[in-house]
Amino acid sequence: MKHTYQISGMTCDGCRKHVEETLSKIEGVSKVSVDLAKQEAVIETDNHLQIEKYQEALEQDGGTYSIHNIGDLPKAEAETRKKEIKKVKGNGTFYCPMHCEGEKTYDKAGDCPVCGMDLVEEQKLSSSNTEQWTCPMHPEIIRDEPGACPICGMDLVPMEPDISAEEKTYKKLLKKLWIATIFTFPIFLMAMSEMIPNNPLYNLMEQKYWNWVQFALSIPVVFYATWMFFERAYKSIKTWNLNMFTLIGIGAGAAFLFSVFGMFFPDIFPEQFKSHTGAVHVYFEAATVILTLVLLGQVLEARAHSKTNSAVKELLKLAPNRAIRVKNGIEEEVTIEQIVIGDILRVKPGEKIPVDGAITEGETSVDESMITGEPIPVTKSIDDKVSSGTINGNQSFLMKAEKVGSDTLLSQIVEMVNNASRSRAPIQKLADTVSGYFVPIVVLVSIITFIVWAVFGPQPVYVYAFVNAIAVLIIACPCALGLATPMSVMVGVGKGAQNGVLIKNAEALEKMDKVDTLIIDKTGTITEGKPTVEKIGIFGDSYTEKEVLQFIVSLNKMSEHPLADATVKYGKEQNIEIINAENFSAVTGKGVEGKVNGKKVDLGNAKMMEYAQAEITSEMETEAQNFQKQGKTVSYLSVEGKVAGYVVIGDKIKPTSAKAIKELMEKGIDVIMLTGDNHDTAQAVAKELNLVHFKAGMLPENKLQEVEKLQKNGKIVAMAGDGINDAPALAKSDVGIAMGTGTDVAIESAMITLVQGDLHGIVKARNLSDAVMKNIKQNLFFALGYNILGIPIAAGVLFPVFGILLSPMIAALAMSFSSVSVIGNSLRLKNIKI
Repeated sequence: MKHTYQISGMTCDGCRKHVEETLSKIEGVSKVSVDLAKQEAVIETDNHLQIEKYQEALEQDGGTYSIHNIGDLPKAEAETRKKEIKKVKGNGTFYCPMHCEGEKTYDKAGDCPVCGMDLVEEQKLSSSNTEQWTCPMHPEIIRDEPGACPICGMDLVPMEPDISAEEKTYKKLLKKLWIATIFTFPIFLMAMSEMIPNNPLYNLMEQKYWNWVQFALSIPVVFYATWMFFERAYKSIKTWNLNMFTLIGIGAGAAFLFSVFGMFFPDIFPEQFKSHTGAVHVYFEAATVILTLVLLGQVLEARAHSKTNSAVKELLKLAPNRAIRVKNGIEEEVTIEQIVIGDILRVKPGEKIPVDGAITEGETSVDESMITGEPIPVTKSIDDKVSSGTINGNQSFLMKAEKVGSDTLLSQIVEMVNNASRSRAPIQKLADTVSGYFVPIVVLVSIITFIVWAVFGPQPVYVYAFVNAIAVLIIACPCALGLATPMSVMVGVGKGAQNGVLIKNAEALEKMDKVDTLIIDKTGTITEGKPTVEKIGIFGDSYTEKEVLQFIVSLNKMSEHPLADATVKYGKEQNIEIINAENFSAVTGKGVEGKVNGKKVDLGNAKMMEYAQAEITSEMETEAQNFQKQGKTVSYLSVEGKVAGYVVIGDKIKPTSAKAIKELMEKGIDVIMLTGDNHDTAQAVAKELNLVHFKAGMLPENKLQEVEKLQKNGKIVAMAGDGINDAPALAKSDVGIAMGTGTDVAIESAMITLVQGDLHGIVKARNLSDAVMKNIKQNLFFALGYNILGIPIAAGVLFPVFGILLSPMIAALAMSFSSVSVIGNSLRLKNIKI
């Protein structure tokens, strides 16, 4: 049994996980899925459980959450919930790179309330991409097009685009790094001078006065350049979202406060902490160097983050700013925002195509490599589709705008990449689980380290204990673990988009790596999806060939099927008069029916004729089979319950289909073709492709059943299709793959969309999935291995044998570069070939 309930009180992904885990532990509950954005919980149980049992579990677990039946939420709580949801969604501009709160986004830059990391700006197409001009003498003058300044008459110049939030963050952090370095360096020199025999600095002043100099120099570092680390640490402890900054704040804060107390109250410290001069040994250099090195790591991360979504930035550059609109024979230059559906636009040689549409006059070649990954220009002529951002060749043409703004292919690609980059892969649950225990364990290890060194360490025992405990806190890096999965996903999804493989979510990438069975449709998937009429046949002498064609064209005029479009196009070429069809309806997987000229007309396969109770004689079947054995599709036409003729339609197999299928089978994937066409046609196509497994005459429900059957046998199934009839199987499969040339329903049902609608795209998707999953595992290995090795070394396990201790400053340097190394490894995905 499955029930949906409303949950109030959740504010972050930590709350979501807590509620999910609590409800999952209840006896009789088999599965729980909690949605933070919707504030809902879907609970599956063997038998119905009272809602009071769920509420009791939530209360006993110490949470402040409430569960309600849908629609039963008290008015006050309902209003609160609406505000929470609004807060969760934000404006979709900034999000945490570690996805601490799922897909939660924020309206402005800042740091994540859970992990403390700087939020990342989402890249999107907007009016801000439009170029504007200003006067160099009067910057208040801003225009959407070039011209002269109305004040001084000077030519307007293009405005510098606003720098991104990432760039602003980077520059701000870089400025603070310079300040921290300038003040930290002399502190470091003063501290290191103690290693020089007869320290010359002490000839100028006593040690206790140099301590005051170090204190003064450390103030700008602690209270300005790196104060944000302490703010994040305080916030993490207050909300109990312990993270990397918790450890940094405790470690560096302890060193700084110890030093301050050592100067102001030297008498309270034992002799072990004092030098031969009687001054307490301070750790200003440790605190400032640690904080400065962590800041260096943040600067490097900020710079690296800007490269992880570089694929989206490159796509955004494709968006043109202006276009030439033709109205009443007059050409005018307009901004992209001014274009509406139906406008006629002129695209000149070498220009970017402004919006999605179809060519109405002329022909050209178009470079689509930026969204398909294929370098060879595609020839386009009248009625062919063109996409925004692609580049026209050396011919001018006119086009009709069909999709503008956020509906264009380029906008949808950017949106899909953004959504996928924010999604969480199932493998990330491992990192989430480890991270949940990480910080408390590190703090415990630090305390144990202090105790062990204090009891068993050499003199001065408390100094050794203090330094090594801080080193343990500083070297631990939960952020490297948290970044391992999302960084690889972000770069991988962008790489896929540049090669015409659009990933809907991170789960699709992980599942695609495990797929062992691929089901493919025939029309539009294996074949080009550009069928052409090869013959019109008649049975008997009741109707002429022209009349049969008229019935077919008039009925198909109402259909959106590619085969129907082929017949209508052929009819127009033959100058056939099209009659309006009445009572039109499509019979899924069989054909279409309606009334033409007052007569009941049915068109489709043999099952359609059976549905229409029109008998197909053996002679008719034999005549049709002659074409079907050549891989052609034959649709029968019945008029008033009698089969009157047929249409033969051919659809070429895509040049890349055979090679792609071979490559997939070499990767150990079983490829099965399921088609609604008849057995003879399917067999002919399968033979040409060297396909062993195929099934013909498959209705949508049959395809769905086949997917379910394979899944029950333990197969991980991917389904590739392009039509409405493929949608149920696409949705049910483990990984649905839609052809970008297909219907919106199929694309919506799929987890992966291939822009070019080519089976070779599946090979790319598999290669990309393999590379991303391998990269994620490498990142997890680096992050886990780094902490597993680093923490014991910082605790001093090598000291008894090798006499090696890890300075907190070296620990800080290692920690700073751990996250950067994970990001750097993820960036390698930009250079892979798929």
